[in-house]
Amino acid sequence: MLGLEPGERALIVTCDDLGLCHAANMGIFRALREGIATSASLMVPAPWARDAAARHRGEDVGVHLTLNAEYDTLRWGPITVSPSLLDGDGGFPRQLDDLWDHADVEEVARECRTQIERAILWGFDVTHLSSHLGALTMRPEFFDVYLELAEEFRLPVRLPPTDQERLIGFPARKVAAERGVLSADHVVRLRRRLGAEGLERLVMDLQPGVTEMVVHPAVDTPELRSFCPDWATRVEQWSVLVESGDLEVMLSRAGVRLLGFRELRDALRRET
Repeated sequence: MLGLEPGERALIVTCDDLGLCHAANMGIFRALREGIATSASLMVPAPWARDAAARHRGEDVGVHLTLNAEYDTLRWGPITVSPSLLDGDGGFPRQLDDLWDHADVEEVARECRTQIERAILWGFDVTHLSSHLGALTMRPEFFDVYLELAEEFRLPVRLPPTDQERLIGFPARKVAAERGVLSADHVVRLRRRLGAEGLERLVMDLQPGVTEMVVHPAVDTPELRSFCPDWATRVEQWSVLVESGDLEVMLSRAGVRLLGFRELRDALRRET
């Protein structure tokens, strides 16, 4: 569908948490415009989502469907009237288990659909769907909502890595494929600081097909440090994408092709 040769490796570099805070917005848009990031995922209910919409210039942006607010001092909640999606202090639940224990599936579907529609209303040409903290991909009833929205809006999605399917207890990739929902073949998440050797190993280990690399870049600000325990990792990831140039050089040497989710979405829509 994408015109890749047999054995060719392609990489989507997706910046999650657009709209989370000012530092994330600045870091992500700079990574898209000045660095090697190729896509981003917008948290529509998050505090700085409208700022992200105001700064958007047509970049490849999908919707990071959000049903949790995990930070102690930075809170947000549903954009629909959805009592089952609230915790005791009026925002989304901090923990996934709290969400899964109390959320009404119809309210989940309405909230997620509204998040997509809100992004479109703000002017985003939505390119894909992903799930914040994996909330929609680790329970069958939530996963069904996820796939229904992908079908309705004709969008590719982020799916769990194959090796996680034993943990979630159902064959997510097989179910999605049977319903014609497109995703990257592989997913790599940068959760920690790697250094040059770690990055080189990651690039060399990329498998044939399309891999999505998920990152969380942000610029270093007092705001970010005030609420985010992993602020140093986010700042380092921003440096890797924008300042150092190491990853770009490694990908070029390895012959890895960079893609965005827009290419996957357009290929999907041509086929259906």
